Amino acid sequence: MSEETHTISVQINGRKVKVTVEARMLLSDLLRGELGLTGTHVGCAHGVCGACTVMIDGQTARSCLTFAVQMDGATIETVETLGDNASLNVLQQAFHEKHALQCGFCTPGVLMSATQLLNRNPDPTETEIRRALSGNLCRCTGYVNIIRAVKLAAERMRGLAASSSAHASASRE
Repeated sequence: MSEETHTISVQINGRKVKVTVEARMLLSDLLRGELGLTGTHVGCAHGVCGACTVMIDGQTARSCLTFAVQMDGATIETVETLGDNASLNVLQQAFHEKHALQCGFCTPGVLMSATQLLNRNPDPTETEIRRALSGNLCRCTGYVNIIRAVKLAAERMRGLAASSSAHASASRE
């Protein structure tokens, strides 16, 4: 008996993709196995560890719990959208500077969760950062440096926004 398939159109990391998927294929399998986006990690495969966290239509979600067929028409962002080896984004740079990763397995999910937090709240408290990252398990760091990195990134992002605002005001005058 053959598996039922569906063709879906989805925007992944700014690129339109049309792909045929089996009805029970997970989004994590589509991203990693079919599209080669291996930055999304699969740890527990039960939605508990957060390593597979991606953004779907601007909201974080566990790709190991999401069927690919559900993504028809969706916009998905993976950790690959944040930056690359040549130019890390502000959050990634802060993680590097604050030594906020060790083995790195949880890092993609943590970065995606922190990105959502900083998009919603440019000046989070330590408690807000801890709450936002509570669904991401890390066995290596103890979270102290992760929290420091998110705080540093938030500070720098606010500085960039203020600088950009000041520059825009000056150019109007």
